[in-house]
Amino acid sequence: MSYFPKFSFPFLLFFLWCMLNGVSTPAYGQEILTLYKEQYDKTVPGSDARFDLVGKYAQALYFHERQEQAQLLLKENIQLAEQQSDKAHAAYLYAILAMNAKLNEQTKEANKAIGKALTYAKEIDHIEIKAYVNYCQGWIYVRDDQEAKAVQSFLTAITWFEKAPQSPTKLSRLSATYKELTSIYASWDDYELQEKYSKLTLDVAIQQNNPNSLFDAYMMMGYLYESEFSQNNNNIYARDLAENYYKKAIKTYKKNQELIPFRSDLAFVANNLASLYLRAFPKQYKEQATYYATLALEQAKESNQANFQASSYGILAEIALQQNETKTATAHLLSALSSINSTNLPDKNTLLSIYESLAYLHETEGNNEAALYFNKLYLHTYQSIYDQDKLEVSKRLEAQYEKEQQKQQLLTLQLAAEKKEQQIQLMKTLGLQQLQELENLKLLEENQRKKLEISQLETETHAQALKLSQLENDNKLLDIQHFKKTLSYQEKLKTYFLAISLAFAILVFVLLYVYKQRTKSMKQQKELYNLALEKEKQHAKIATLTALLDGQEQERSRLARDLHDGLGGLLSGTKIQLSTLNNKLAADNKAEMDKSMEHLDNAVDELRRVAHNLMPDLLIKYGLEEALKEYANRMSSDQLDIDVQFLGYTHTLEQDKQLLVYRIIQELVNNALKHANPQQIIIQLVENEYSYMVTIEDDGCGFELNQVQQTQSAGLHNIQSRVQFLKGDLHIHSELNLGTSIDFQFPKN
Repeated sequence: MSYFPKFSFPFLLFFLWCMLNGVSTPAYGQEILTLYKEQYDKTVPGSDARFDLVGKYAQALYFHERQEQAQLLLKENIQLAEQQSDKAHAAYLYAILAMNAKLNEQTKEANKAIGKALTYAKEIDHIEIKAYVNYCQGWIYVRDDQEAKAVQSFLTAITWFEKAPQSPTKLSRLSATYKELTSIYASWDDYELQEKYSKLTLDVAIQQNNPNSLFDAYMMMGYLYESEFSQNNNNIYARDLAENYYKKAIKTYKKNQELIPFRSDLAFVANNLASLYLRAFPKQYKEQATYYATLALEQAKESNQANFQASSYGILAEIALQQNETKTATAHLLSALSSINSTNLPDKNTLLSIYESLAYLHETEGNNEAALYFNKLYLHTYQSIYDQDKLEVSKRLEAQYEKEQQKQQLLTLQLAAEKKEQQIQLMKTLGLQQLQELENLKLLEENQRKKLEISQLETETHAQALKLSQLENDNKLLDIQHFKKTLSYQEKLKTYFLAISLAFAILVFVLLYVYKQRTKSMKQQKELYNLALEKEKQHAKIATLTALLDGQEQERSRLARDLHDGLGGLLSGTKIQLSTLNNKLAADNKAEMDKSMEHLDNAVDELRRVAHNLMPDLLIKYGLEEALKEYANRMSSDQLDIDVQFLGYTHTLEQDKQLLVYRIIQELVNNALKHANPQQIIIQLVENEYSYMVTIEDDGCGFELNQVQQTQSAGLHNIQSRVQFLKGDLHIHSELNLGTSIDFQFPKN
């Protein structure tokens, strides 16, 4: 039996919508409502200041259950806004009216209002209002289970937001759009896009430097990585990221508690973190799970959130059941049932888990009547959930169909656009051909004109020639023959010139081709030479590093033997002599001699510890796992817990690589002890099919990575050199006051 009641992401988007529009919950917003009323009364009707304030004021009225007053206020100001030439305020107020109507389940009123807002948005130049209206349209689509249309509206809104100038409301509205998209893609199990928009939300929150937005962003990132871990329980990296972001959210809340109005949000995060510790971490994290479940219960009671109270009681019941405390578990489950039945909108999945757990516990205790009662309630609730799931599946399939239909329409539009582009290109080509034909016709006409002129000149020449005498005719015949010879000679010259030009062009082309091939060959040779040179440098670097590491280990081994055999033997002999002398001393001197021998024993133990650190014998005899566990036990104390975990390890790692891994881990642990003051260090080695993954985490004070890299620490350089020798990659993640996580991965071969 397992009990992990949780809540989906859309459960929180109602509160995010309130924060987007600057509205607090009734428990925290009475003062804000009074402030809005005073500011509203001071503004002039029809002024920009009143239009900017009326949306916040109307929504504050709505959340204080004054819906009629809120709608009357909006409609009164919409009439004034529609009389202005610029319809930006009218578009904005119609969008607010649409969302309020949707929350009040007035679907027709909401659709009518959002339609008016979209009509006015097309007429205005105010880019941020255009974006906000598209956001509101997507928001309504989500509540109508038309998620595909909602995505299209949200993407349009983001396009407008990115073009809009900076304003006090731009970042908060853009963040709300990212959160809506994150929720949709989470429900579609599209983790890639969910991660994209979650990180965009975090980026915007960092730009705002708003504790409320940072809390929401950390909460979303934690939920994202928890979902990824749920799909793959071997993804320890995603689990640790989820834990880290949940802790950041809780820390942000505690630090800025007076600025974050929704205490139920803290209950949500604390429940998720407690559930994560219970189902994803080792048993020693049970205390953390109990702490955060109790914290969630306190916050849920304070904010009167029955569903969160039930979730907290359920986690505490699971912890009690693991400790065989069935009576305590039953009491927690009955408290959970009482809490969830006190609300008008109970979470049915949580209720189902409570009935199942109570039926199981009563059956275990032999109370069959109570077990049968809760089993019947379980079946009745399961049937109602099954009916609701069928309805939701039908809506989801319809939304998926609409999404695919929109994709098909988009492809059709793209094909049509490509077809039109091809037609334009064809028309351009035909135009060029016609232009070329026109030029050819002009040239032909010019040639014919010139021929006509030449014919006219020849006619005149012949007319004059007829007037000459016979002698002139003879001379003319001679001239004609000479002219023919000249033409023949010119034709030959043209032929020779063309032949020479063609041969020269061929020669130039051949020379250029030869030059290009030679240049290409020289470039390839240069690249091969540089590659070979780089390879030789790499071999030399590896050889140098190998020699250095071998020298270090040999020197460590020699120094360990010298200390153990030389100084250790000397100290042992000294102790024997002092023991002999102690037997001969008087009783009043023995106390001082015993104290001296105790100091001598401490010196021998310290000498053995130093010698063992220099050359761990367990590593050579029994392997890396035993050596690390012995090292962890030796370094642990009442103030420090060092935990070693080997997952999937087959003991096939070569001994020289085992020694390198041992030295790297030893250096990292010593650095943590020296600089971070941790209370817990986790050492984890994971072997998979192709590589080894080693992670060292501590909960110390953390550090700034840029500063460490700039100082060029010798310890960090030694670690990076050893990791490079293993052909691996080193990754360091550290944040101040949150701890440090260092991992390196290297291949098996």
